[in-house]
Amino acid sequence: MKIGLLPLGRPTFDVPYAEEKLAGMLADIDALASQEGHEVIGPRALLMEASPEALSEVASADLMLVLQVTFTDASFVVEAAGLGVPLAIWAVPEPRLGGRLRLNAFCGLNLAGHALGRNGVGFGWLYADPGAADLPGLLAGLYNVARLDGLAPGVEAVEMPVPDLKIARIGERPVGFDTCDYDKAALKALTGASVDELALDDMFDAARGLDDAAVAPYRAKVADVPNLEDMDAGELDRSLRLAGALEMLRSENSYDAFAIRCWPETFTEYGGAVCGPVSMMGEARVPCACEADVYGAVTQAILQKIADAPVFLADLVDIDMNDDTGVVWHCGQAPLSMTDDEPMATVHTNRKQALLYEFTLKPGRVTFFRLSQAYGEPKIVLGGGEMLRSEMAFTGTSGVVRFDGGAARVLSDVMNSGLEHHLAIAYGDHREALRGIAAGMSLNVVELGA
Repeated sequence: MKIGLLPLGRPTFDVPYAEEKLAGMLADIDALASQEGHEVIGPRALLMEASPEALSEVASADLMLVLQVTFTDASFVVEAAGLGVPLAIWAVPEPRLGGRLRLNAFCGLNLAGHALGRNGVGFGWLYADPGAADLPGLLAGLYNVARLDGLAPGVEAVEMPVPDLKIARIGERPVGFDTCDYDKAALKALTGASVDELALDDMFDAARGLDDAAVAPYRAKVADVPNLEDMDAGELDRSLRLAGALEMLRSENSYDAFAIRCWPETFTEYGGAVCGPVSMMGEARVPCACEADVYGAVTQAILQKIADAPVFLADLVDIDMNDDTGVVWHCGQAPLSMTDDEPMATVHTNRKQALLYEFTLKPGRVTFFRLSQAYGEPKIVLGGGEMLRSEMAFTGTSGVVRFDGGAARVLSDVMNSGLEHHLAIAYGDHREALRGIAAGMSLNVVELGA
């Protein structure tokens, strides 16, 4: 077999550590190739951006092996799939040491899996460390996705609990984030939600134009954070102004939720993070989905209504089959009521600007929910588990969860269902009510780990 390599990385992550991981992956591949007589072609250094030259190098391969060493968006993987060569993706985990997400490779695998599913492309996948990856099984097709569309919920139908949502989408979704695609007419027909499409400058200009009195309530919210003085004063002011701007837009236009393009422009053009303000808005029962994820905002609003509690829209960033747990995380935007610790202030791990919150999620029963467009068909995805009391897995807001059904089964279901990378989380078990909503919308339900 001729194996074509595409090693993917991004410079905003820990490049030296990524290069260490890549070296181990290449050593495993070379050892197998030597043993089995495979030929290995393609680049052997991290590709930090789309590379037509790299695609040309691997076009003659029998199998294209994407090495997902750090997070990347899905655009280059989708482009590579256009070659028509059978495709597999190997992503690597990283240790939960309480520091930054150094690689975030699982999220890249998640984005790629959803995008490939939406494009009708089958693929194989592995999520394992060098030295522990079943490469022979991957090459033999043992880990190819098996499409999972779910089943009719089989319960009494319940009416949509938030039938007339009004959502502001601020800025466009990032390139390569097919997970955040939406169609206004289709969303309206499915849920009744309407969307106003605003520019990022609408939020930035509103924030810059606020007087001190409008920002004062948000300064008061953070006054007791112990390490607030460690934050850059200018970044902190600009960040808190974003909270005031969102509240002003909400009150003036009767918005129920927001879907915000949170990076890179909030950092590169405006100069302050929106993550802390998103936490504040979420705690006030105004869901804010990052990365302009409109379906994520609708997801949050539905779960918030059912749970009668704030909701956290999170990434699933790690699953460890050895200890049967996963980690849910986002930069620093979980609602404050989701911790029983003292929240701290921090900066964005990649962009190094304030304000974000940092804490671990409190223990307790949780529900996972997504109004999904996996494989281009609407459905509802549900999961349950127990958030564990744990040390901080990664900086920002994160929690370690033991899933009902087990980590291995959930991992397989996430990949086979083509799930988006954002899941809404609320405390309590709300799955039966959500199954009723699925029945009312005539949607199938994918039960993670069932």
